Amino acid sequence: MTSADGTAITVHRSGRGTPVVIVGGAFSTAADASALSEALIAQGFEAVAFDRRARGDSGDTKPYAPEREAEDVAAVVEAVGGSAILLGHSSGAMVALLAAAHTANRPEAGTAIVHLFLSEPPMRFGQDEPPADLPERLQALVDEGRAGDAVTTFQLEGVGLPPHMVEGIKASPLFEHLTTLAQSTVYDATVAAATSTPSEALLSLGVPTTVLVGAETMPVLERAAPMLAERMPSATLVRVPESRNHAIDPPATAAIVAERVPA
Repeated sequence: MTSADGTAITVHRSGRGTPVVIVGGAFSTAADASALSEALIAQGFEAVAFDRRARGDSGDTKPYAPEREAEDVAAVVEAVGGSAILLGHSSGAMVALLAAAHTANRPEAGTAIVHLFLSEPPMRFGQDEPPADLPERLQALVDEGRAGDAVTTFQLEGVGLPPHMVEGIKASPLFEHLTTLAQSTVYDATVAAATSTPSEALLSLGVPTTVLVGAETMPVLERAAPMLAERMPSATLVRVPESRNHAIDPPATAAIVAERVPA
């Protein structure tokens, strides 16, 4: 399908029922949502995974702004019937929140978010924020053909991974794939900067919201989830002990979606 600015977005649909649009986090593509999609289908939902712009089979259009990704999600929701549940993980949770606000502000478009699930959004609320110039420096690295350096810089400064872990990833077979997604690090860093301390407009959304947090996750994520839930009148915090180390447990997460929004 095509987003508002003409960007081609590749969407993978499977199953029947109320659509659940999965918004992946850093370095993720639609393919990475396959296990979660299967778990949602088993619960009676239609699973909708898509490649965010500059990832996988989707296109990219400059100039970038977080609003473009909100438009992308809104276009996906429209393509699957105009009404959907949003399930965003990590930076994808930030995008899902922006998309819910975008949709709420455009009632004439006829799209609606039934429920918003925000899994471990990396919001910092002003504490230990990444350097303000990180998106610009990442873009410069990408433009210079230094995709690997963009990936490691984002992991170190944007995500906050320890150097030894970044070195381990760099030495792994996975790293070559990550370099193909280097442009997306600029966009994730930009989205994070725009939503790390959510605006009142985002916090006051009337959309029913569930904030999810797993076990043994990063301290910033353990802190952010309850802070967000406390500040959003429409939100409830739900702990998912099966989800560990900032990874979604598909069956447990799908069961929570089904419990809170029956298919």
